[in-house]
Amino acid sequence: MSPRPDVTEDLVVSARVVVPAAELLERFSRSSGPGGQGVNTADSRVELSLDVAGTTSLPPDLRARALDRLGPRLVDGVLTVVAAEHRRQLDNRRAARRRLAQVLREATAPPARRRRPTRPTRASVERRLRGKEQRARLKRTRRRPGSGDQT
Repeated sequence: MSPRPDVTEDLVVSARVVVPAAELLERFSRSSGPGGQGVNTADSRVELSLDVAGTTSLPPDLRARALDRLGPRLVDGVLTVVAAEHRRQLDNRRAARRRLAQVLREATAPPARRRRPTRPTRASVERRLRGKEQRARLKRTRRRPGSGDQT
């Protein structure tokens, strides 16, 4: 197998999630930006879409998590990523597949563990206060004589 993923293969998101190539929709259009004579004729920009709401490749629990996390990015349940940074259409197709896999990986990742609040130890509180006292003492020694606090 080649080191670069083929654009006609299934999209491997994680060990648990593989999106069949048949569920991916690619659209091509002209890219903006530099490219010389070819920029006006080559359809190198790629839009890769996946119907997250209707896909069979995501287990129900992961689909619900993805729909919740990707809510603002979805249009009628469809996630679309765009790649137009390369001059070659094939490179943009590969970039779009990588980007879609990354977005899906992040959207289906398990939630982070909740932080358990802890209290500082007595020793750490004392060290902090000692440090503050030393700093205050140092700053007091830098003052001009006679310009102290007279209240």
